[in-house]
Amino acid sequence: MSAHGTPVPMTARASGPLKGEACVPGDKSISHRALILGALSVGETRITGLLLGDDVLDTARAMRAFGATVTDHGGGTWSVQGVGVGGFAEPAGVIDCGNSGTGVRLIMGAMATTGITATFTGDASLCGRPMGRVTDPLALFGTRAVGRAGGRLPMTIRGADDPLPVRYTVPVPSAQVKSAVLLAGLNAHGETVVIEREATRDHTERMLAGFGADISVEQTDEGRVITLRGRPELQAQSIAVPRDPSSAAFPVCAALIVPGSDVLVPGIGLNPTRAGLFTTLQEMGADLRFENMREEGGEPVADLRARYSPDMQGISVPPARAASMIDEYPVLSVVAAFASGVTDMQGVKELRVKESDRIDAMAQGLRAAGVTVDEGDDWWRVTGLGSGNVPGGATVASRLDHRIAMAFMVMGLATQGPMQVDDGSPITTSFPIFGPLMTALGANIGPSPA
Repeated sequence: MSAHGTPVPMTARASGPLKGEACVPGDKSISHRALILGALSVGETRITGLLLGDDVLDTARAMRAFGATVTDHGGGTWSVQGVGVGGFAEPAGVIDCGNSGTGVRLIMGAMATTGITATFTGDASLCGRPMGRVTDPLALFGTRAVGRAGGRLPMTIRGADDPLPVRYTVPVPSAQVKSAVLLAGLNAHGETVVIEREATRDHTERMLAGFGADISVEQTDEGRVITLRGRPELQAQSIAVPRDPSSAAFPVCAALIVPGSDVLVPGIGLNPTRAGLFTTLQEMGADLRFENMREEGGEPVADLRARYSPDMQGISVPPARAASMIDEYPVLSVVAAFASGVTDMQGVKELRVKESDRIDAMAQGLRAAGVTVDEGDDWWRVTGLGSGNVPGGATVASRLDHRIAMAFMVMGLATQGPMQVDDGSPITTSFPIFGPLMTALGANIGPSPA
């Protein structure tokens, strides 16, 4: 059952060519960070292009609960009147972060070094996800956390009254963990240092610098070393949020597998720590081109044109690329089903602890649709059947996971039989206009018949 009420079964059927322009929503990662850093700044931050998905709206409500004035001016334009670093007030109620692992972990970091107490919860999916990966390093600042067994929500965080700066090596590639530690370091005296052995998305570092933080990044023998000097006075900014590459993945991948398709997705953020999927698709032989390359708000941006690509080949995706496309593996595995040969995905154990166990969810759904999948703890392998040869005709459990639901809706546009998901309502957490946008391109997606 959906975390938001009655399940909404959805069905996708073979479609004619997808044509037109797909204006996907603003980047979810940047939207979360813009709201949080706006709340920690002095003055009024103006944000345009904010994603209006449930996850981001939950973060906006949380910033209000901590004392910031957050105003929706309509059309994706918002303002945040910040309270400054260390200025968070103790919230009166429980902070409900819905389905968002990014939201809850970053907010925990942002309040962890202020002497207040907050209790966090979320939907059934979020309450099953591990928080120890964030609360363990936050404890080094002097923060205390009490939650359910296994470090799960609901959880109460008591911020450190006199936080100490930390030096922390992130044990697994995780932008959420890195960002939580950096946000906590804002209100700690001295220098907080975070070391990444493998680079992850760097929106937090870029945005902290934009807001005036004293932050530096150096590549050393230890890895990527990020040094942040605490107790800055962050200055309010104007932020234009680029369109989300993770959302763009769905119309792009649909165009690659539906015969005759030609889709333009304008204004997509192409931060190199986020663009691994597009590199992988090109290596598979996808007709995917970048047009009108430019920079907006400190982030590289381009228009993506994707055309039907019947001759794609399976490849081995380098494990080092996983961090730059971790959210895109579900829809990549769909494309792999329509390629020829084997697509091998290694170093992806992070997928086991996302909104669902995404390796298991996709493996079971693909097998039900007639595709051979092999899997291990941190790898999986899809044996493609070639364009037009995937049987489909299956009903799949979305497991309260928006990306699982959208991936199988994309798949059903090119399978021989329709694909159905038991609940498409989680899609609103990240891509609330997914259905209308895809339908406008010519996709045959809609509610399942009663």
